[in-house]
Amino acid sequence: MIEDLPKRGGESGCVDLSHPFDDQAPLLDWLYAQSQAGRWKISRERFAAVLERSAKKTLSPGTVTPQKLQEYLNALHLEDLALATACADGSEIAWEHFFATYRAYLRAASAAILRCSAGSAEARDLADSLFTELYGLADGEGSERSLFRYFHGRSSLKTWLRAVLAQRHIDSIRAGRRFEDLAEDESGDGQPKAPLRTQMPPVDPHHDRYIAWFTRALQSALDGLEPHEKHRLRLYYAEEKTLAEIGRLLGEHESSVSRHLDRVRRDLRQAVEDILRQGIGAANGSVVQPGLSDAEIALCFEYSAGETPIDLDKLLPPTGSPGPAAGKRTP
Repeated sequence: MIEDLPKRGGESGCVDLSHPFDDQAPLLDWLYAQSQAGRWKISRERFAAVLERSAKKTLSPGTVTPQKLQEYLNALHLEDLALATACADGSEIAWEHFFATYRAYLRAASAAILRCSAGSAEARDLADSLFTELYGLADGEGSERSLFRYFHGRSSLKTWLRAVLAQRHIDSIRAGRRFEDLAEDESGDGQPKAPLRTQMPPVDPHHDRYIAWFTRALQSALDGLEPHEKHRLRLYYAEEKTLAEIGRLLGEHESSVSRHLDRVRRDLRQAVEDILRQGIGAANGSVVQPGLSDAEIALCFEYSAGETPIDLDKLLPPTGSPGPAAGKRTP
């Protein structure tokens, strides 16, 4: 069992994420065996590099104890990570296995996104188009550009693939809309045609769930801000005040208000990403939503910035005398 493995760290008690397996050979051996990476002829050293990249992507340097590192690595979908690594490396046997195992799933997921039958030409086209990016051939550069490079094992491979499919479909719709907005009226008067304003329906069956997760993570991140930071955000986003107006209210120069808002936005985004990546807990301490993958986190931000508005009046309640409310900006 991984719990029985020795737990070592440096003098600070934290693990150096640039060399996480120094003096941790038993841990690496256990992870390598669990992943069955040898099945795809992935060397122990290669898999160690993949695990290191995953840990560095998610964990904060200088804060990772040996126990925390083991818990993180033990929670990864190791077999999926090994398969994705082999495919990214161009392994023929791995690709044959991936194609046989996931082709039907990709078509079913595409059908759910498009709301059509799995046997339809549309579902097949969306599913099969993803193989080009998974192969790394989208830019003609070969397997070193494979989309699998962005899979870190935090979610299952199926969950990650479904999220990528949904994002690719959204991208294609938006690209088409940009083209339509630029098209000229066919009447020949030379005037731009009015852009289409029909609302795009949710194309991902998990669309509303992603928005709910984002909203909960944002509320949790906002709860961690200092009161004056939340007040500043409310003035700008919920009350639609200008930088100059906020500066007069707070006794700051307009440029200072802008710098403070930029810093709080960066910190807030990072906090939301961390919460989504680690998982959202309930009041009793239980985990009601497990950690999301990078692709799923990207969808949370994408969907929440789209057609469904976030209720900023609710997320940023007045801390003093509220100013006049107007339309909402999106953070």
